[in-house]
Amino acid sequence: MILQRSSDPRPSTRLRRVPSSTRCSTPTAHVREGFDGRGWGDMVELLFGNAGAGLGALHAGDLELAVVAVTPYLGTADPTPGGVNWAVRPSPARSHHIAHGTLGIVAGLAAVGAAAGRGDMVDLALAGAADVVSRDEAGPAGFLVPHSDPPHRPELIERYSYGWCNGPAGDAQVFRLLGALTGDPAWAALNDRCWHTVTHSGLPRRLRPGFWDNNGRCCGTAGVLAPALDRHVEQGQSLDFAGVLVQDLAARAIVDSAGGRWSNFEHRETPSDLEPAPGWAMGNAGIVRELLRYARVTTGGDPAYAVPWPDHTPIC
Repeated sequence: MILQRSSDPRPSTRLRRVPSSTRCSTPTAHVREGFDGRGWGDMVELLFGNAGAGLGALHAGDLELAVVAVTPYLGTADPTPGGVNWAVRPSPARSHHIAHGTLGIVAGLAAVGAAAGRGDMVDLALAGAADVVSRDEAGPAGFLVPHSDPPHRPELIERYSYGWCNGPAGDAQVFRLLGALTGDPAWAALNDRCWHTVTHSGLPRRLRPGFWDNNGRCCGTAGVLAPALDRHVEQGQSLDFAGVLVQDLAARAIVDSAGGRWSNFEHRETPSDLEPAPGWAMGNAGIVRELLRYARVTTGGDPAYAVPWPDHTPIC
């Protein structure tokens, strides 16, 4: 997604509307210029690569660029016993989840393929999803797939995660998308299994060093709040767990005369409380966005996001 930021620090002018004449053409033209025929750099996944560029272009109304972005996946998929996957980084590890792995590519291929009438892209997306489903270790009630195989940087990265980026909270979002595109109830069942694992994992409690020490939208509590609200709006599920997540965010907030912010925790560093971040993945932007939606949902307001992001299927 391309964002335009005003340099004026005054609150009333900090965000500005991009003129309609340039809202789609200028940002996507800039992105198109960076495409080298394979991608935009070493990483070719959702967060830094082709799948994210494709979803962003689709969101901006540039279907041609969206197709260009995800087309390389058609020639780079590797067969696996369960389906297909892709090499997303210059190392042997194959990641499985939405941020940096197979399910992020699945989301890009499926969304763009459906919009473009490209059955080959949708079929390849389903094969990628099948590979990830075949790796589940928590069935039949739950769903939990390792971070990567062979393990990527195992001295730093835990084998299993639970958030949006590399865990069932994010897996569920891709299964939700596939359900919306195909109408197959099997994807809703997998979504439910992901949610079972999330809600029985112990989060947001910090059960041990390294477990659930992040508040953010990518790796932490805010990223779980998103599907909690989706499930309430689409299925009428209780907001009890969403309330637990919000209470945890409120308890961990640092509030003073400068405003509010959150510090994530890294038990292997000293000091362990990390510098608060302003951005979407680890900081205020991602957390505040989910809290604002929670406030609207719980007060009878519009349950949709005020500013939708390309990776998130609109609520039904």
